[in-house]
Amino acid sequence: MRMYDIIAKKKYGGELTKEEIDTFITGYTKGEIPDYQASALCMAICLKGMTDRETWLLTDAMMHSGDTVDLSVFGNLSVDKHSTGGVGDKVSPVVGPVVASLGCKMAKMSGRGLGHTGGTVDKLESIPGYRTEMNREEFFRCVDRNGMAILGQSGDLAPADKKLYALRDVTATVDCIPLIASSIMSKKLAAGAHNLVLDVKTGSGAFMKTVEDSIALAHAMVRIGRSAGRNVQALVTNMDVPLGTNVGNALEIEEAVRVVRGERKGDLYEVCMAICERLVSMSLEIPVEKARRMSEESIASGQAFESMKKWVAGQGGDVSVLEHPEKLRPQKEGRAVRATGDGYVCAMDTEAIGRAACVLGAGRMKKEDRIDLSAGLEVLKKTGDTVRTGDCLTVLYGSSEKDLDEAEWIYRSALRIGPKAVDRPTLIYASVSD
Repeated sequence: MRMYDIIAKKKYGGELTKEEIDTFITGYTKGEIPDYQASALCMAICLKGMTDRETWLLTDAMMHSGDTVDLSVFGNLSVDKHSTGGVGDKVSPVVGPVVASLGCKMAKMSGRGLGHTGGTVDKLESIPGYRTEMNREEFFRCVDRNGMAILGQSGDLAPADKKLYALRDVTATVDCIPLIASSIMSKKLAAGAHNLVLDVKTGSGAFMKTVEDSIALAHAMVRIGRSAGRNVQALVTNMDVPLGTNVGNALEIEEAVRVVRGERKGDLYEVCMAICERLVSMSLEIPVEKARRMSEESIASGQAFESMKKWVAGQGGDVSVLEHPEKLRPQKEGRAVRATGDGYVCAMDTEAIGRAACVLGAGRMKKEDRIDLSAGLEVLKKTGDTVRTGDCLTVLYGSSEKDLDEAEWIYRSALRIGPKAVDRPTLIYASVSD
């Protein structure tokens, strides 16, 4: 079977067979198919699309291009969640302890941050002693004993996706729903959980900028999950404003701890509860309303916080920073950025706010960049809030005056303050289950 024929078939809108897709993925992963032919096929897919069957076959081929994790030992209790990325998204350290406290088993592999989006692994490394690497036996033991574990991505999960994504990134073929859906789901399915909730971000700080595209992506990924025999649901959530208040690694862990301790509500709490209620409902096979009550009671009673301490201790982390989350805050005073006039926050460029955090040292623009775990910012005024002259808009934490100056300029440019009040943004746009 020639790659030339596969490219030509898709160029004219044909539906690729399992054999053709397997030939492409296997050959490209082994280096037998050159980049120029792989990029030609990706462009043809972008222009002509894929059927649901093709998208599933592509996902399945990439999933089986490397290692897979078998979580069948945990049966229907195995759960996972995935976010498509955003600013201030510290959902996993909240959701994990809640669902673990209710009997679920979350065996989660997470990534590092790149660009304006933060990574869960970087955030967890701000907890002194926390281990983000361990062998498979330790990983399973932690999940069994503590109800959860969160590690950095290890082994050789979906190597075809890693290679193909790097190619798509430089050939203008990233923004294609079948390719995005298969990329995400190949890794999540390889990670093995039976029950999965996808948090598809939409808006200025998200990869998907429109609600319509985000809903289409959510449907595509849910259909892939169902084709694989997994229980998958998705939420489409707002990323036109940062999630929560804190942006930056240690700062975000501090906020997550305070939510689990029952000290904070707001948008972060609501998104976390929406994910928890679905995971608990799917895994325990109970009504979602009951799962919601159980999730809220777990936080209110302190059960979730005890679960969090057990999880962190099980991975070598210093539990004292959970008991005293103020230890996670930067030791030096931050720079307050104040309003120069009266009005209302009408809009925010969340991606720019993420870039401001990167300038301060909280993120990477290149994979090899080092990050400052204590750097970041606090978002004190969001879209819909009233602003008066002198009000603090944000507090910036960085290591140099130059970085603080640049971050302040970016942050001020990211806010649109006008004379008329606007409604607060919708938090959850859609729930997708088919």
